[in-house]
Amino acid sequence: MPRQRAGSLLGKMRAAAVFVLPVIAVGVIVYLFTMAARSAFPLARVVFTGNAHLPDEELRNISGLKAGENLLALSAGAVSKKMLGSPWIRSASVRKEFPDSLHVLIREAEPFALLDMKGRLFIVDEQGRMLEELKDTPVPFLPVISGNPFSEKAAYTEAVGLAAAIRRTGLQSRKDRIEIIAHKPTELSVNIDGVVVKIGTGEYDDKLGRLMELEEEIKARRIPVDYIDVRFANRIIVKPVNEVVR
Repeated sequence: MPRQRAGSLLGKMRAAAVFVLPVIAVGVIVYLFTMAARSAFPLARVVFTGNAHLPDEELRNISGLKAGENLLALSAGAVSKKMLGSPWIRSASVRKEFPDSLHVLIREAEPFALLDMKGRLFIVDEQGRMLEELKDTPVPFLPVISGNPFSEKAAYTEAVGLAAAIRRTGLQSRKDRIEIIAHKPTELSVNIDGVVVKIGTGEYDDKLGRLMELEEEIKARRIPVDYIDVRFANRIIVKPVNEVVR
């Protein structure tokens, strides 16, 4: 009986060894392969394309990428998500190129207007979202919106719509300075090269079209204008320096 028990125990041990040893071997192989892969694909080059406003150095800082990171273990989704934290970046497509490169295709927001908020200038996009504050940077020619998007939100939204109409009608390219005064929607006005135009709310393309037609007549008659009021559908009011002409 003792011999039978010993033989049975030895058989069980042999059977266990047949099962366990291959599992251990596979684990060792996987471990060695993983360690080899981590050291085999260090990140050496990051290529950014599509960026016109953000320099590569700033994009590297935004992405958090560091030289030597393992390309195999790097999460493209995590890199893209981190980059989308910048208001300048609308989309970021990340592609690995083995053995050592990462390609990032950027779609940036476009500067649309400048926001003058109590003397501080911000670049804003077509939705009115602030991209960055201008400090020592030269001011590009863009319409300036004077207002506060936080305390005067309705007026600011209308001002962004007016800025879009100014671009669509081509008025922006014909003037040196355009400033939209946005405090109340019904009192929305725009200072165009020193001439104040009362716009009001809505129908901006039509109002600007009528204004552009009137400009030629004002030039021909050499009228020194104080302000122009285009808020009414059936008439335009021109206020010369000393009188009102209807």
